[in-house]
Amino acid sequence: MIFSNQLINVQIEKSEIPWLKIFTNEKIKELSSCDNQIKLEIFRILDIIEKEMLDYYEPEKINIASFGNYVPHVHFHIMARFKEDSYFPEPMWGEKQRESSLRLPSFDIFCQNIKKLLEEDS
Repeated sequence: MIFSNQLINVQIEKSEIPWLKIFTNEKIKELSSCDNQIKLEIFRILDIIEKEMLDYYEPEKINIASFGNYVPHVHFHIMARFKEDSYFPEPMWGEKQRESSLRLPSFDIFCQNIKKLLEEDS
């Protein structure tokens, strides 16, 4: 976990691409069941992460997903996608297209940047 507050927490998904997840602290099954304060916090955090991914990595595209079929707990995946990643243009859960040839800036530094931005904005 790289950040948490009273409403949400931000976790790392181990992957070849930059990939973070936002979870509600409270186990809520559907976004529509969240109160407005939680919804606003999710989208505030999502916006910060997406903008930093765009600035730091300059990806082809940002993917944002919320499934929860295996984990029935409100959460969002935020992924920086690149033409050179193993699955592009398929989703990361799709069929592998190639061996990755990514050479990306440090994910650890990116996570430190996110943590700092989220702490400053809280």
